[in-house]
Amino acid sequence: MEYRRLGSTGEKISTIGMGTWRIGSYATPGERTSQVNALKRGVELGINHIDTAEMYHSGRSEEVVGEAVKGIRKDVFIASKVAPGHLHHDDVIAACKGSLKRLDTSYVDLYMVHWPDSKVPIKETMSAMEKLVEDGLVRFIGVSNFSVAETEAARTALPKSELVSNQVEYSLEARTVEADVLPYCSKEKLTLIAYSPLARGNITNSIPEALLHKYKMTAAQAMLNWVTRSENVVAIPKATKIVHLEENAAAVSRRFTPDEYEQLSKI
Repeated sequence: MEYRRLGSTGEKISTIGMGTWRIGSYATPGERTSQVNALKRGVELGINHIDTAEMYHSGRSEEVVGEAVKGIRKDVFIASKVAPGHLHHDDVIAACKGSLKRLDTSYVDLYMVHWPDSKVPIKETMSAMEKLVEDGLVRFIGVSNFSVAETEAARTALPKSELVSNQVEYSLEARTVEADVLPYCSKEKLTLIAYSPLARGNITNSIPEALLHKYKMTAAQAMLNWVTRSENVVAIPKATKIVHLEENAAAVSRRFTPDEYEQLSKI
């Protein structure tokens, strides 16, 4: 597994992480157990970055993650997000404590603002985030779905802490962040966390077969390899089946050449 630095910190997270959107949706105890076992298998494969949020199935996703990391908490990097309706100071604190309870942990490694809310001053939200860091409940602060201007405002509102990441949608088919967010993150040494890197399951059939054969990759692996071609980008594909987790984990075991990345960018 390949690991990359989080922002300009010394923390290393796996280039391929595990997203948990839709995890926490289950009809039987057996389905829940399968989700827990898939996350455990991911950790065994070297994936130390697990991303979740209080919004995902009203916290049930966090509960599944908490069960999966029981006994191995120190081996994983847990990221969660505060919902946009909880961005006032005291609401941020309460939301984080709720997440910690569901995750059954005393701290979360990365805590992010899930979506910006122009009705709540970013300074108020970030003041609460810094309080969480001071109290040892959060290690690092990030944002999600923020524009460059919103990210810059969030950084300015953190006088005592560092903003380390921005989580945005990014894939071969969703590339608007390349215009400004990706260059900004690269310049400012922020990690760009790519969600839906497999285009929401719309795996392209346009990748040349010769390229897939050369590297013994599937199309999904090629998409993950491409989206993480920049050093400051990591990806969090969702997988509830162990076979898909194993496929994802092997996606960056080899790297395309610059010309091949350019070829993929044009398809």
